[in-house]
Amino acid sequence: MKILLLGKNGQLGWELQRSLAPLGELIALDRHSTDFYGDLSNLQGLAETVRQVRPDVIVNAAAHTAVDKAESEPELARLINASAPGLLAQQAQQLGAWLVHYSTDYVFDGSGTQPWLETGTPAPLSVYGQSKFEGEQLIAAHCSKHLIFRTSWVYAARGGNFAKTMLRLAQERERLTVIDDQWGAPTGAELLADVTAHAIRQVLQRPQDAGIYHVAASGETTWHGYAKHVLAHAARARAAIKIISKEVAPVPTSAFPTPAKRPHNSRLNTAKLQAAFGLSLPPWQHGVNRMLEEVLEDS
Repeated sequence: MKILLLGKNGQLGWELQRSLAPLGELIALDRHSTDFYGDLSNLQGLAETVRQVRPDVIVNAAAHTAVDKAESEPELARLINASAPGLLAQQAQQLGAWLVHYSTDYVFDGSGTQPWLETGTPAPLSVYGQSKFEGEQLIAAHCSKHLIFRTSWVYAARGGNFAKTMLRLAQERERLTVIDDQWGAPTGAELLADVTAHAIRQVLQRPQDAGIYHVAASGETTWHGYAKHVLAHAARARAAIKIISKEVAPVPTSAFPTPAKRPHNSRLNTAKLQAAFGLSLPPWQHGVNRMLEEVLEDS
């Protein structure tokens, strides 16, 4: 089996290089690749790459993820998050290949308190969310053999993340203020990558399992709860870093105005995924703790 991975050096792409390698020949690209075009803003080059590689599976881990910046560059966001996935879907359909793609809780308006089902009605609040929803629609319309994984609050030990930011600020400030009215579940790129590899193996045998699925660690918290967990774990680990923060104060979203509007409810119901693929998704604390162990060890 030949797998084409796009976005190899992002948080998720990096973990996918590990999880997909045992499945077959892996050709991993990013936008700077020279052997083939891996830049999603170059549609002609992207189509040429797929035709030359002729993969059995395309895994698209590349995206325009700068949520606030997307508000001022909507054309680029739509090109990368909608037009490119749509083109990949058409190319995959012509080859009879599978297309695996990642979407987001931002396709919903974040209303209510119940975890979102795959059948929930999308109503994006931002350019980023709208562009990701358009990408989902184009894939569903043009490629029958597709897996779309919606996820939220993704982190990894590699690169920047919320936990690292909190650890840094806690060494600089005696008082932190963190949003407490947005709910979700921190989800590790490592978990997403492992779920992806498992799902690909299954759909190759059971193509009827194609479709859209929600993937997130189990449980729920706020950014404020997440921050307190991070600092408490660091304190228990007796890390070399010196935390001076004595208070982590909860504040509403309105305390941090941003160009793009964020959903308040990013909870995702993962029952469909767990039933279809026989998986049990671990509590969010498990993955965060493992990531913190790695980060604190390097600090």
